[in-house]
Amino acid sequence: MKGITSAVFTLTLLLYTGLHALAGELDSMRKWQMELLFNPVDSQLSLENKGRIFIYDSLKSSDIDRALEEQFDRVEHMMFVKTVITDEQGVPVRDEATNEILVEDDGCD
Repeated sequence: MKGITSAVFTLTLLLYTGLHALAGELDSMRKWQMELLFNPVDSQLSLENKGRIFIYDSLKSSDIDRALEEQFDRVEHMMFVKTVITDEQGVPVRDEATNEILVEDDGCD
C-alpha cells in the first residue's frame, strides 16, 4: 500500500509540475506574440514589408480588436487562429454547458 501511495504522490507531483510549466510556457508565448503585434522591432517590420505573414495563435478576441485599431496598416501581414472569445472586459467567455473557454472555429487544425 505504501508503494501505491508513493506512486500516486509522485504522479500527482509530475502532473502538477508539468501543467504549471505548460501554463508558464503559454504565458510566455502570449507575451511574445503581443510584443510582435504591438511593438514590432525593425526586423519584424522588414520581414512584413517583404511579404511575410505572421500567424498569431490563441490570442484573445479583445487583443485582436485592439490590433485592428492600433496596427491597421499591418493587418495584411497578420493571421489569427484559435482566437479565444472574450466579453467586453476582455475576459474569456465560457460555454455554459461545459465551462470550457470558447474558441473561434477558424477551420485550421
